[in-house]
Amino acid sequence: METVSEILAEKGAEVFSVRPGSTVVEAVDEMCRRHVGAMLVCEDGRPLGMFSERDLMTRVVLRRRDAAATRVDDVMTREVAGVGTDATVTEAMAVMTQRRCRHLPVMREGRVVGVVSIGDLVRHASRHQEYEIRMLHDYVLGKYPG
Repeated sequence: METVSEILAEKGAEVFSVRPGSTVVEAVDEMCRRHVGAMLVCEDGRPLGMFSERDLMTRVVLRRRDAAATRVDDVMTREVAGVGTDATVTEAMAVMTQRRCRHLPVMREGRVVGVVSIGDLVRHASRHQEYEIRMLHDYVLGKYPG
């Protein structure tokens, strides 16, 4: 079973973050520039929360807050789920399903070493399933070495 560390090795482990005092507009600008749906909110390299598109919609837009005047730490998700580098893709997906989130920090020895999204996990699972289906198909048709 493949682990989230293998996904990070393939996609890259760069962690995008904003400071807690950043405005929502600054965070959204950075998210758009980086083409990501969420960013960790960190201070001194320590994660304090996560700011996501969902936070923007439910805590800023729907409440008609001024995004230029609202600080990220006022609207971020504070209780962030995470997984270790040895977590399997299935385990990470289970955490996302249970916690209803789409981004998971990946931790090693108490430090964030990357972030995986539901898109990363689904893409990985889909490729793995395609490979298994192709191998089973070839087996049934007698196209295997032997």
